[in-house]
Amino acid sequence: MKKYGLIGYPLGHSFSRNFFNEKFASEKINAEYVNFEIPTINDFPKIIAENPDLAGLNVTIPYKEQVIPYLDELDSDAAGIGAVNVIKLKLVNGKHKLIGYNSDVIGFTRSIEPLLEPYHTKALILGTGGASKAVYHGLKKLGLECLFVSRGRHNETTITYEELTPELMEEYKVIVNCTPVGMYPKADEYPHIPYHCLTPKHLLYDLLYNPDTTLFMRKGAEQGAVVKNGLEMLLLQAFGAWEIWNQ
Repeated sequence: MKKYGLIGYPLGHSFSRNFFNEKFASEKINAEYVNFEIPTINDFPKIIAENPDLAGLNVTIPYKEQVIPYLDELDSDAAGIGAVNVIKLKLVNGKHKLIGYNSDVIGFTRSIEPLLEPYHTKALILGTGGASKAVYHGLKKLGLECLFVSRGRHNETTITYEELTPELMEEYKVIVNCTPVGMYPKADEYPHIPYHCLTPKHLLYDLLYNPDTTLFMRKGAEQGAVVKNGLEMLLLQAFGAWEIWNQ
């Protein structure tokens, strides 16, 4: 039996474990998916050593960047993003070779691409955390120019929410929320962008999916903008992980 798993801390409710174990059961795949809740990344080598039947791992917060020094190789997307959420384990001369990938970028690009129109040439990325790196990489691959929006100015590619002028909002017609603002149980919160500047040509994509329709999405839809949540991205990144493990 092949074994797959998730490393992170804390894990609590795991979408991945439920998704993959249901997949294995319905498709009669002889495999299991387990959670490895490790309080420190220093425990990672122990997980590898104690589970010789491991074929693949997912990586979640807070280890997407911390796990990189433990890997033998990174694919180009993971290297460009600087974060890993999928590890493929290959047996080479009786020893595991660990290769890092990023399926967040796969899930995001496959999810947003069908919504893009020719006038969608520039994007605002709300937030500068780990998820925003994959979104930035994905949008760049799709040919969009990107600008990060944060509460504080970090560098020349980041502006603050206060700097979002009507002119800028007209120019940047794709807006992706990569922050946790508006997530359950704080569903009455929303990123503070000038919603009155939005038009039917704007596309608002929220990486959140709980609630189904965040206040960010609802306020956008009220202005006629196209809106989408992150549930499809979540599913597509899981499909992407499975493709990576089996390629």
